[in-house]
Amino acid sequence: MQIQGQAALVTGGGSGLGEATARELARRGAKVAVLDVNRAHAERVAAEIGGVACECDITATASVQAALEKAAAAHGPARLLMNIAGIGTAKRVVGKDGAAAPLEDFARVVNVNLIGTYNVSRLFAAECARLAPLEDGERGVMLFTASVAAFDGQVGQQAYSASKGGLVGMTLPMARDLAQHGIRVCTIAPGLFSTPLMKQLPEVVQQSLAASIPFPPRLGRPEEFAELACHIVTNVHLNGEVIRLDGALRMAPR
Repeated sequence: MQIQGQAALVTGGGSGLGEATARELARRGAKVAVLDVNRAHAERVAAEIGGVACECDITATASVQAALEKAAAAHGPARLLMNIAGIGTAKRVVGKDGAAAPLEDFARVVNVNLIGTYNVSRLFAAECARLAPLEDGERGVMLFTASVAAFDGQVGQQAYSASKGGLVGMTLPMARDLAQHGIRVCTIAPGLFSTPLMKQLPEVVQQSLAASIPFPPRLGRPEEFAELACHIVTNVHLNGEVIRLDGALRMAPR
């Protein structure tokens, strides 16, 4: 699918990997709706790329529907969905005090990362399936954002790894399910990237993490994630696939 002129939705588009992807899509001529739970962040990015800002809680169906309606009113029906919104946490199953980790913490991460992504995807797919097919019978493209933690999660990452592993496991059946509608589904599993969350760590920690990456021995750049996301859109034969973007990194237990 050609990106030029297409309407695109980017969840988590107000910062980090989502912001980089929103900017790259706009640079390539897409009409971008920036969906983010942080309204100020969404408005900042949207204003800078000529898009539309949509405050959106991906776990709340009414919020997602309102965002999709606002985006469609501004740009027309979307054919591209970049699911990039997510949260992370690290908590051991049994704490130093011997108490079990709160179930609510695990449920929150899974609810946002996995269920929230599915929520946006199902609503997008229902609208996209109604559109007229393009060349090759294609109607739309959907991206999930997993993590290398889906494959080699570290100590304390039970919730995060489970949520991202769920996205990996959902990729192929979603692609098969939506094939009849001409909607492709792929997932990117990024490694260690230079995002606002990463930059909160001390510089010495960031350098240590970067040095653990075989090649290139540096943190990934959000622009590199965005470039791969856009390539997935334009390469029609990419479907049902999970792509690690990690410089050959394999995470140690801790």
